[in-house]
Amino acid sequence: MENEEVNKVTELIADKKSDELKELLSGLHPADIAELCNELDAEEARFIYLLLDNEKAADVLIEMDEDARKEFLDILPSETIAKRFVDYMDSDDAVDIIREMDEDKQEEILSHIEDIEQAGDIVDLLKYDEDTAGGLMGTEMVIVNENWSMPECLREMRLQAEEMDEIYYVYVVDDDERLRGVFPLKKMVTSPSVSKVKHVMKKDPISVRVDTPIEEVVQIIEKYNLVAVPVVDSIGRLVGRITVDDVMDEVREQAERDYQLASGLSKDVESDDSVLRQTTARLPWLLIGMFGGIANSMILGNFDTTFAAHPEMALYIPLIGGTGGNVGTQSSALVVQGLANNSLDSDNTWKQILKESVVALINATIISMLVYVYNFIRFGPAATVCYSVSISLFAVVMFASIFGTLVPMTLEKLKVDPAIATGPFISITNDIIGMMIYMGITVMLS
Repeated sequence: MENEEVNKVTELIADKKSDELKELLSGLHPADIAELCNELDAEEARFIYLLLDNEKAADVLIEMDEDARKEFLDILPSETIAKRFVDYMDSDDAVDIIREMDEDKQEEILSHIEDIEQAGDIVDLLKYDEDTAGGLMGTEMVIVNENWSMPECLREMRLQAEEMDEIYYVYVVDDDERLRGVFPLKKMVTSPSVSKVKHVMKKDPISVRVDTPIEEVVQIIEKYNLVAVPVVDSIGRLVGRITVDDVMDEVREQAERDYQLASGLSKDVESDDSVLRQTTARLPWLLIGMFGGIANSMILGNFDTTFAAHPEMALYIPLIGGTGGNVGTQSSALVVQGLANNSLDSDNTWKQILKESVVALINATIISMLVYVYNFIRFGPAATVCYSVSISLFAVVMFASIFGTLVPMTLEKLKVDPAIATGPFISITNDIIGMMIYMGITVMLS
């Protein structure tokens, strides 16, 4: 949001001009109001929320930045959070809000929720791991029984729909609440009123289990072009649904986490976070890089006589280290991308390594030959540097490619986020190994 708009709102709050501010807010989308609240302090945001109706206030709270929202909720009593916000949220959104709080405040908020059924749903959802379908799903659905007649089905659908903002699908269950199908709305118009739901429903719908990882849910929704997917328990009972907007939020957050991890950030940070938080997020990998640099200097220090005899060898240290880091990062990035979109299976590790070796062989040959030609022209055919640099480059490219492929696939098997392999870890390791290869080959050829 523009600074001018933020300043204008701040002035209206300072002057207590509620009517003008209320008129201004009435024309804004909840996402725009949330963006505005992110720029204000908690007390100023509180002034804005007092001017909103309950439903819009709940929508705004959901859209707010996580840190700004936490700061705002910290100044509110549990009863206000429950009756002003949670009561007007879908269960999945309410769980997202409550999950951010400590256990004592969670219990206080739940005790103030007037709808006992909603409170029970939230308690049940809090039990699931937040990285699974159960932790992301909501319980608001239109559900009909397969044995109902069309008039009975239509009447029940109307009753259930009154309490819902959006209806994506109508789910069909049996007498034991197990998912049996999806009821196409078109059938309400075209099917005879004497028909039963089970005769017109679309059987065997795509569904996920409560313990299905979020990554798999994303892939299923994308593969089958769904706007929502039902969630079932271990015996097939329908317990919730996940909508595409919930998934998109998770995709964005996961992409941000992977990007930051690959960039050498040890925790989730934003550009407007405090200096302390940004420092603690950056420092760990910088310290690891520092120790890697010290290890490199110790390796090179053992070859001072080699550098004395061939001083031109020092010119190619950045080339060896940089090429190894780049090749390793390229290889690991492709593997991580393949694992993320399910086009690559960690069980096919050796097949992928073989493929990457062929690519590396071609790249290594071209790079090493070009460097050989350059050194041949510059230093002459008898110079040690002609052969040592080219052979070292060839070996480093081959090693970095295989290592960059093997590490993320191994991490995937160990249930560790493979995105870590696209960051400083690969670059530092390849740099150290590359120097050892370079100096070892140089000594052998001297």
